[in-house]
Amino acid sequence: MSRVWKWNRPVTVREVLEDLQKERSIAYTTVMTVLDNLHQKGWVRREAEGRAYRYEAVSTRAAYAAALMNDAWSQSDNPAAALVAFFGMMSEEQRETLRDAVRIAQVPETKKPTGPSELAEPREGTEPRERTEPPERTEPPERTEPAERTEPAEPPENPASTQDPGGR
Repeated sequence: MSRVWKWNRPVTVREVLEDLQKERSIAYTTVMTVLDNLHQKGWVRREAEGRAYRYEAVSTRAAYAAALMNDAWSQSDNPAAALVAFFGMMSEEQRETLRDAVRIAQVPETKKPTGPSELAEPREGTEPRERTEPPERTEPPERTEPAERTEPAEPPENPASTQDPGGR
């Protein structure tokens, strides 16, 4: 995924292979298998180009990292303590980046956002930056089998069928 994210464009197995071979010896079929597995898991989409495919990331590295952090935080039995511990592990530079992100994400309660052109509060000594909307939440699917093999979800149970004959 690092190579696909790095180029931020559709890539071929050959391109990834040649880039990886600068660091280590690796077989074409290994790269092809990994990219195919990523496709089956829903991490990349592919488009046929002649006899090969071009693979492209379904989400950004930042969206993936955000989903991982959200997942870890939401599974904590004490989210506030987890955040405090996480902040304690951060370098000063990371904490400053976090402060900037919080400033961008905060919207005053008395004012509703008007759109992406709304400016965030600038940090002292910096130019104002355009407000950015939070990325759409994208998480890697949890299924491990290809989409063709999955069964359709069962419809929800009809509440009327769970009542007793007296309608209670």
